[in-house]
Amino acid sequence: MKNQPEPLYTPESVAINYTRDLGLPGCFPYTRGIYPTMYRGQLWTMRQYAGFGTAAETNERFHLLLDAGQTGLSTAFDLPTQMGYDSDHPMSTGEVGRVGVAIDSIDDMRTLLSGIPLDRVSTSMTINATAAILLAQYIAVADETGVPRDQLSGTIQNDILKEYIARGTYIYPVEPGLRLITDVMAFCRTELPRWNTISVSGYHIREAGSTAAQEIAFTFANALEYFDRAAAAGLRVDEIAPRVSFFFAAHNNLFEEVAKFRAARRLWARLMRRRFSASDESARLRFHTQTGGSTLTATQPLNNVVRTTVQALAAVLGGTQSLHTNGYDEALSLPSPEAATLALRTQQILADESGVADTVDPLGGSYYVETLTSELETRVMAYLEQIAEIGGAAQAIPFMREEIHSAAYGHQLAIESGERVVVGVNRYRDESPAPVLPRPDFRALESAQRERLALLRAARDPAAVTASLQAITRAAAGTGNLIPLMIEAVKAQVTLGEISDALRLVWGTYRPE
Repeated sequence: MKNQPEPLYTPESVAINYTRDLGLPGCFPYTRGIYPTMYRGQLWTMRQYAGFGTAAETNERFHLLLDAGQTGLSTAFDLPTQMGYDSDHPMSTGEVGRVGVAIDSIDDMRTLLSGIPLDRVSTSMTINATAAILLAQYIAVADETGVPRDQLSGTIQNDILKEYIARGTYIYPVEPGLRLITDVMAFCRTELPRWNTISVSGYHIREAGSTAAQEIAFTFANALEYFDRAAAAGLRVDEIAPRVSFFFAAHNNLFEEVAKFRAARRLWARLMRRRFSASDESARLRFHTQTGGSTLTATQPLNNVVRTTVQALAAVLGGTQSLHTNGYDEALSLPSPEAATLALRTQQILADESGVADTVDPLGGSYYVETLTSELETRVMAYLEQIAEIGGAAQAIPFMREEIHSAAYGHQLAIESGERVVVGVNRYRDESPAPVLPRPDFRALESAQRERLALLRAARDPAAVTASLQAITRAAAGTGNLIPLMIEAVKAQVTLGEISDALRLVWGTYRPE
């Protein structure tokens, strides 16, 4: 995309065929939305992200948000949980509960979900390397509480390629990491038909510093790799595609972000039809959006309320299916209850007071937006062609990683030079210090979590634990589906770290080139 837009856009600026490239909402290629009535028929899901130290604290926040009108849950996990370590592992020291909730065992999952009607509330879990284990725990709790598996709805992120490229919470080498994804897809196809088996994430690619075009291109490259692997495992695209969703960021450039979402829908529909002869249902790009965490500032944090509102507006005008709005204090700490509630209220004001939900794709036909949409589609396609020449996403990890690093470096240089304005940081500064917010006693939290884990280890049946872990290592060395074995293991109170270690024993760990 051009660094600077033209001062004026006219009909001559728009190089598209309106019938072919736009069409109607709910019709291929879905540029104007994946449903005919969009928000006139049903508002986007307001799915606020929450994860705090212990399962009990996070459960309390879940209930606060549901009581405030939230319509879906979204869970953040702490770093040890994401990396496959129990809270009492030496590698977990100092990290337990800091960036999300610590989930070591089925006991923690029971507490996390206490009082949540799993057959009526959908749950999203931002988890990747250990996604299969967290899903197994979730299923085990549902089994205990009598909720049929075919009534469970939600999403696990389960997007491991993005971890190698941009985020870093990987465990295993690429090939076994991809094998876990196809195991989840195959299991959920029959057992959890309403569950989204993967949320292919551009959000973390963008947060790592990518451009808007790179965010879409690298996300789609990863998604195409997953579909290729699923096809090789005997899964038909039309069986699994309707249960694959996407996750994107919304940053500050309102019109670029709106165009990004519209271009993504159109291009994805065309890719799915061209590459897999997918049905129209399978070609629909369903996505969740989160406002940009990396755009938040610790100085003048109330400015973040405005940033988040602009970003949320872009997501809604762009046609998102669900949305998380960040708390204004997230550059300083985990969001306070007040900040989390205000973030939810931001969505509710957009939905009920702004008029943006009154008509479908209100910016459709704008000379500027349509030009940006086409330009972004062209740039994304150029990246996809480069990645295909390299051999696909699994082979292009170093290329994509380097492209993101270069973009991030250029972005930072622009801020430091003042070319890119960040209000309160490099312009309109004041000398007031950033507020100091109360922080949890993480040392006490970690100690209590370790005590709970010690009690669990003392009370369980050691023989059942050993048998479960042996079954998992045998299956990991073969080709059998690991998910049923994980469910049985967590029911026997085998911990997340123990299952992860069993797989490390067979598969080893990933080392970046």
